[in-house]
Amino acid sequence: MAGTTLATASEPLVAAGATGLRDWFLDDAYGAAMRVLAEALGVEILASPFMQRAYLAAVCVAVICPVVGSFLVHREMGLIGDTLAHTAFAGVALGLFVNAAFELSVSPLLSALVVAVIAAVLVQTLVERLGLYTDTSLAMVLTGGFALGSVLVTATDGGIAVGIDAYLFGSLATVSRGNVGVLLALTVLVVAVVAVAYRPLLYATFDETAARAAGIGVTRYNYVLVVLTAVVVVGAMQIMGVILVAALLVVPVATASAVRGFRRSLVAAVLAAQVATIAGATLSYLFGVAAGGTIVLVALGCYVASRVVALAWSRVADVWRRTARAV
Repeated sequence: MAGTTLATASEPLVAAGATGLRDWFLDDAYGAAMRVLAEALGVEILASPFMQRAYLAAVCVAVICPVVGSFLVHREMGLIGDTLAHTAFAGVALGLFVNAAFELSVSPLLSALVVAVIAAVLVQTLVERLGLYTDTSLAMVLTGGFALGSVLVTATDGGIAVGIDAYLFGSLATVSRGNVGVLLALTVLVVAVVAVAYRPLLYATFDETAARAAGIGVTRYNYVLVVLTAVVVVGAMQIMGVILVAALLVVPVATASAVRGFRRSLVAAVLAAQVATIAGATLSYLFGVAAGGTIVLVALGCYVASRVVALAWSRVADVWRRTARAV
């Protein structure tokens, strides 16, 4: 009894400590550094707390999406991001519906995370246990999740439709201090899990049969990967939006596909995603357009530029080889 009382009493202290650490980082560490940078460069946008939070969220999203997306793309599972995004939409709708119908205070991001994780486990279970093709499993869960979300949105006579628009298309305005704190924690979690499970995930990605023969728990790591994808999708959803969040799992990885070596291509994908998210967030703020769409367009522009550069380099290399042979 005393132990329960002590644990209950310590919960507010833990929450206050986490909030204090978050506020210290945003205001005294990261915020102060951004203000110094704004003064040095003469760029006022960097001194705005609103945009400081948006840039920090953009950086986090640009890390976790390619880190997980690199494994998904090489497994030809890029569309799982789209599936989990649509089920996360159902989770957001569920949270908003509960708040509106029962006058509770459920975080839509929390409900989205729970529903997305359940959907991720369901997708993998349908493949592992019932023998469904991956694309069939993805299609079933995607349509089911989006159908549930659409029913919940209309169940309150459209009362929550306004609140869900930001989650559908992404918005810098939704990036609150609390959301940034959660995204930072999710980023640390995702990077830590991938770092620990890197080798088994890599083996299972490129040669699942050999990995099983080597005694690696492929099934377990498959579940780890899809759950990580759910976490990434929900974390990125507040900026990218449900409709476009899957793009950041795939496009930066495709941009870095010309880089040799999985680890190097992963780093290159993160760098490409950083360019896309930071530039996209800036353009979104300056022109008042949707953040998710702007980021995806910049990411696609980076992909096209990388293809042009790769093609030009190939032509130059061919000319160089021919010249060397002639000499």
